[in-house]
Amino acid sequence: MTTQVESHIQYNHSYMVTEEYMQQEEDWDRDLLLDPAWEKQQRKTFTAWCNSHLRKAGTQIENIEEDFRNGLKLMLLLEVISGERLPKPDKGKMRFHKIANVNKALDFISSKGVKLVSIGAEEIVDGNLKMTLGMIWTIILRFAIQDISVEETSAKEGLLLWCQRKTAPYRNVNVQNFHISWKDGLALCALIHRHRPDLIDYAKLRKDDPIGNLNTAFEVAEKYLDIPKMLDAEDIVNTPKPDEKAIMTYVSCFYHAFAGAEQAETAANRICKVLAVNQENEKLMEEYEKLASELLEWIRRTIPWLENRNRVAEKSMSSMQRKLEDFRDYRRVHKPPRVQEKCQLEINFNTLQTKLRLSNRPAFMPSEGKMVSDIANAWKGLEQVEKGYEEWLLTEIRRLERLEHLAEKFKQKATLHESWTRGKEEMLSQRDYESASLMEVRALMRKHEAFESDLAAHQDRVEQIAAIAQELNELDYHDAASVNSRCQAICDQWDTLGTLTQKRRDALERVEKLLETIDQLYLEFAKRAAPFNNWMDGATEDLQDMFIVHSIEEIQSLITAHEQFKATLPEADKERMAILGIQNEIQKIAQTYGIKLSGVNPYTNLSHLDISNKWDTVKTLVPQRDQTLQEELARQQANERLRRQFAAQANVLGPWIQTKMEEIGHISVDISGSLEDQMNHLKQHEQNIINYKANIDKLEGDHQLIQEALVFDNKHTSYTMEHIRVGWEQLLTTIARTINEVENQILTRDAKGISQEQMNEFRASFNHFDRKRNGMMDPDDFRACLISMGYDLGEVEFARIMTLVDPNNTGVVTFQAFIDFMTRETAETDTAEQVVASFKILASDKNYITVEELRRELPPEQAEYCISRMTKYSGADAVSGALDYVSFSSALYGESDLQPAPGAPRCPLQDRHPLPISGRNVPWIPS
Repeated sequence: MTTQVESHIQYNHSYMVTEEYMQQEEDWDRDLLLDPAWEKQQRKTFTAWCNSHLRKAGTQIENIEEDFRNGLKLMLLLEVISGERLPKPDKGKMRFHKIANVNKALDFISSKGVKLVSIGAEEIVDGNLKMTLGMIWTIILRFAIQDISVEETSAKEGLLLWCQRKTAPYRNVNVQNFHISWKDGLALCALIHRHRPDLIDYAKLRKDDPIGNLNTAFEVAEKYLDIPKMLDAEDIVNTPKPDEKAIMTYVSCFYHAFAGAEQAETAANRICKVLAVNQENEKLMEEYEKLASELLEWIRRTIPWLENRNRVAEKSMSSMQRKLEDFRDYRRVHKPPRVQEKCQLEINFNTLQTKLRLSNRPAFMPSEGKMVSDIANAWKGLEQVEKGYEEWLLTEIRRLERLEHLAEKFKQKATLHESWTRGKEEMLSQRDYESASLMEVRALMRKHEAFESDLAAHQDRVEQIAAIAQELNELDYHDAASVNSRCQAICDQWDTLGTLTQKRRDALERVEKLLETIDQLYLEFAKRAAPFNNWMDGATEDLQDMFIVHSIEEIQSLITAHEQFKATLPEADKERMAILGIQNEIQKIAQTYGIKLSGVNPYTNLSHLDISNKWDTVKTLVPQRDQTLQEELARQQANERLRRQFAAQANVLGPWIQTKMEEIGHISVDISGSLEDQMNHLKQHEQNIINYKANIDKLEGDHQLIQEALVFDNKHTSYTMEHIRVGWEQLLTTIARTINEVENQILTRDAKGISQEQMNEFRASFNHFDRKRNGMMDPDDFRACLISMGYDLGEVEFARIMTLVDPNNTGVVTFQAFIDFMTRETAETDTAEQVVASFKILASDKNYITVEELRRELPPEQAEYCISRMTKYSGADAVSGALDYVSFSSALYGESDLQPAPGAPRCPLQDRHPLPISGRNVPWIPS
């Protein structure tokens, strides 16, 4: 497809237009150029385009190939679109007049840098439609499209780039050309919406309604943008590839319609930019004036505050400290923002002057007194006053510091003294000694002596407090009245403490002597009450002891000990009465001298009530203990009868089970008779054991009675029920296992063709090397057994044999495994080579065998088995239906895989013994 934005424009094969500004494109197919649908679209579009310009001159055309024949309207069209005057047209109606007028028009076109090839005035005068359309297209390219320029691209490429930039944000729009990219109408609607969003609601457009979209764009463009309708929606939609020239012509009208609006927008932006710069400058000027005024006003208010130095009002260190804090707050909080404002003011002034200079504006001149130099002078004066204020503050603080130090020292010492004396009067006035014990009174006396020493030590502090108060008065301290009042209170309290201290010492000495006598009695009570109390605790514990006995002898021993205890009770009662007499004497002394007893003996926690209560408890527990011992004696007598009854039966059952175990073991190793004789003996023993079960059940019943009575020992027998149960279960297991072993030996003997003498020999060898007599040999015993039987064993060979007799790696060799191994070693065996030789005989020395030969030589079941598992023979001498008996024979002994029958699982067959079939030795193959 080619739209002639090339160096050569091919319009049909009858003319060619060449322009300097056009570039080469792809050539369209000749058939497409002659497409009537394209011709129709061009006729309509070019006619509408010409009329959009001719109507400015008050005329129009109806038929494009007829109305330009005389050249008059063609010259008029060129004058309108170029804005230039053409030569005066000829007025005649003859053919040569028309040709002359058309030539004038063509000459004008050529003068604009357009080279016309194959387009002559005669074809236009003759009404040649294709030549006329080609000429109009050349005019459109020169005057409507050539001057379009977007980002260093011009003409068609510039127009296409402009369309792509304008429609890029819109969904479903992808402008890549001037034909199929415009078929759905969305691109035209996007162009209109981009510049005039008030004319089209783009969100309501649908891609599946191309005719509706195109008609919307045509109608809006004609009504609001003064762009005539140059295309038909149906022609565009129904044409596979719309005419590119028609689309370019129509789209160029949109470019020119909107280009003017964009120029106006650019001009408005330029004006706005200039005004914005001016407004910004004015704003900076206003901000400078405002900041300068505020900063100067702050300096004016601050200087009087810094000059206020009234010493009379500030008589204390705290007030001067507040002033210093205010000054520091001024330095830390209030002044830094002003410093920043001053700096920002200078920056703003310099920035403003630079902007004014760069924008060719006159320099800014601040109001009077607000120049940068004026602000700097005011700031300098502020800092001088600030320095003087700081020096005055420091001088005043040093002056008050000495007075404040003395006052603080007085307060500190007075506070320490008052803290020490707090509660001392109440302490000295206490009568706590009246209800105290001797030890407590002595402790109070020592505590009082320590207080007297402390009181003497504090005498120096009281004198220091009085001296500091005197000095503050001499220095005319501003708060001397409160200092004097506090000092007087301290001195008065000190005199009171001295008087109370002496009174308390006298009272403590008197009470101490009275309590020493009572203390001796308390001590005697404690010495006698403690052992007696321990005796009663031990007696109570023994009387309540939860004893556990297991025999009549043990309970008899407890009864004897209890009778001995009861014999000591009268002597204990005498000791009890003596201890209570000491307590009565203490009470009498206290009542006589008015001593308040604390009620607690300092040497013991025991009281006379504790002694009395525990004695009553002992007296109550003695008869209860008598009854408990008698009841336990009766229970132990009943348990003894149960022990004797169980022992009588267990002593019979235990030896019987042991005897049977030995008899079964003797039978299992006996080699004097046949295996059938061993089996008969074992069956007889099995029946005897089953018949003996009733005795075991009876013993279980007696054992249950013993357990219910909680009897856990029995000196009359060494057998427990658990021993009997285990022995019985072992007996049952041994007889069953032995019978099974003999049955397996019989099966092995019969299957392997082993004689009774060989079996006896195997049993004798196994018994000899079964050193533990547990029916199993260790690997070392098994090796010795094999060596004794003539085997020459290396490590590898012995390891192979062990994998056969002990496949689970248990570390022992059972008699059954030993028998299996020995029967395999002594019985006749066959090999894969022997089976191959047998099949070769059946096949008459051929390397293969046929189905007919198998069915003739073997029983039907085994013949079918071979046929279903033999693979086809693939040798050079193979015939139809030949089977491979060599691979089949190898598979039987595990040397290769055996081919399974259809639907049957694959399983290698090994260790099969030969049987005579049809007079030949062939392998036995189970069905």
